Amino acid sequence: MSFVVCLAALFFLMLVAYRGFSVILFAPIAAIGAVLLTDPAAVPVIFSGLFMEKMVGFIKLYFPVFLLGAIFGKLIELAGFSRSIVSAVVNLLGPRRAIVSIVLVGAVLTYGGVSLFVVVFALYPFGAEMFRQVGIPKRLLPAVIALGAFSFTADTLPGTPQLQNIIPTAFFGTTAYAAPILGIVGSIFIFVTGISYLEFRRMQAHRAGEGYGTGHLNESLPDDSVPPVPPLLAILPLVVVGLANLFFAWHIPGWFGPHASATLVEGGPAVSVETHVWAGIWAVEAALLLGILTVVAFGYRAIAGHFAGGSKEAVGGALLAGLNTATEYGFGAVIAALPGFLVIKAALTSIPNPLINEAITVTTLAGITGSASGGLSIALGAMAQQFITEAQAYGIPLEVMHRVASMAAGGMDTLPHNGAVITLLTVTGLTHRQSYGDIFAVTIIKTTAAFFVIGFYYLTGLY
Repeated sequence: MSFVVCLAALFFLMLVAYRGFSVILFAPIAAIGAVLLTDPAAVPVIFSGLFMEKMVGFIKLYFPVFLLGAIFGKLIELAGFSRSIVSAVVNLLGPRRAIVSIVLVGAVLTYGGVSLFVVVFALYPFGAEMFRQVGIPKRLLPAVIALGAFSFTADTLPGTPQLQNIIPTAFFGTTAYAAPILGIVGSIFIFVTGISYLEFRRMQAHRAGEGYGTGHLNESLPDDSVPPVPPLLAILPLVVVGLANLFFAWHIPGWFGPHASATLVEGGPAVSVETHVWAGIWAVEAALLLGILTVVAFGYRAIAGHFAGGSKEAVGGALLAGLNTATEYGFGAVIAALPGFLVIKAALTSIPNPLINEAITVTTLAGITGSASGGLSIALGAMAQQFITEAQAYGIPLEVMHRVASMAAGGMDTLPHNGAVITLLTVTGLTHRQSYGDIFAVTIIKTTAAFFVIGFYYLTGLY
């Protein structure tokens, strides 16, 4: 019965998300409903002491990354830099290579630190216009955007500042560039397999005589009101973020030592934190700040008149994305505390190989919570020490554990109740029924990639 309660809470959350309801509202309802069915007297304690504790703890660690990423992405948009990057890639590859073009632009933007939610808004008008011109069914567009924005540059390619690649640094004492060879191999696997699948689907539609389609919602054209920006200048802030992230990740541990402490008043209490927990997060935050300053320096005129409204939108987007993820993290923490979860945990911990164990555990919890970062945080929060001990026993570098955990988080997270999937379908004006099948295919490719790099590591020993 307790196992059924866990499954019922999960399916309830998936159902309400599928129907378009807010996860922020229904994640606590689903979690507390499961507790109510298990032990009614425990509801207030679990809500305040576990759900809210985990939710607030997540915000404490990662909200600044959400906020800085959203502001950076919004400034990139306001300055016309994102539009310039999109146009440059499209002009370089041509409209006939619409799928590859959209995937590459999404990859460039997300690897540069732009929030995947912002990338969806930036890509959609151009993607829709390209699909319309070439006659590719619009229903394929969400999967194309997902491959570019939600996959290899979100968690696989070394150095990406996206949250899924930052969270493991706090648990394993690694950097965002952990296991670069595995990250590059995994990225190539995802890109080649994903493009092959999407081109296959395009050819299927072409042979069936299916075109772009009619009667679509949210039809949009690119905004031409922002003056054009040279592509090399447009990509400069993304390069700054990438290089600065690498620089700070390398130097922060040396600057602060194992424990960073500060005293604002002589003789007053000292504030101390463990550097290995925060170093990766500080590196990304510092890199995003430099990226923001770079955009402002070169795009001030375009930004100045719109900064007040744009910054409000960015803050609102960061709050929404952060709270969505944090509430899903709280939901997952409550589910992990239920008796029924012991069945799941026993099955997961019985897997002897630490890399396989980690990959299955992380992707399972990411699927349960509907959040890559939420599932990853719960998995590592509960089992990181076990993973570290097993990795040391098997002689597996923690950099490899980092990369596998990050990639596995970006696997089954994109189930129907995932916030990014809901946002993507809402922006494109499509439904789960029309487009989710192809999004799920990209999800399977991402999940397979984690196990592909595990096999590559064991075959070659390279990481």
